Amino acid sequence: MVCVEPALLSDTDAIYALIDHWAQRGEMLERPHGYIREAIGDFKVAREDGEIVACGSLHVMGSDLAEIRALAVREDQHGKGVGAAVVEACVEEGRGNGIERVFALTYQPGFFERQGFVLANVMDFPEKVWTECLRCPFVTNCREIAVVRDLGLEAEAPAS
Repeated sequence: MVCVEPALLSDTDAIYALIDHWAQRGEMLERPHGYIREAIGDFKVAREDGEIVACGSLHVMGSDLAEIRALAVREDQHGKGVGAAVVEACVEEGRGNGIERVFALTYQPGFFERQGFVLANVMDFPEKVWTECLRCPFVTNCREIAVVRDLGLEAEAPAS
């Protein structure tokens, strides 16, 4: 059984290895050890039998906006709902902190759409563009697609 929980500092190497696996294939951005250590409080991990099988982080960008970053799922866990569980844990953390919108920049927009996100324009998130995207090595050739989930609208939706 998979359990999603906050990452521990001792998880840094396993998180790095998981992200690096996909980064080396060009499927996601690299995240150095130092970045992971500094942001460990933002990370969630999915564990199965004590092993990390997925990770992701929720980074607060402002009083009402947060970004899901570094979402990675071990290859043998694809299609089992593990990534969705990590995303939902991040969304629930954001909701609990009063975040109204959660976004991601992704190479897999279809995955996020199945989690309730909709396509967006990256320029809708100037907090990201002007602080981080400009430092990215792929800024002039970005292939990531912006997606967003409006938690404020979800709270206003009538129960069915």
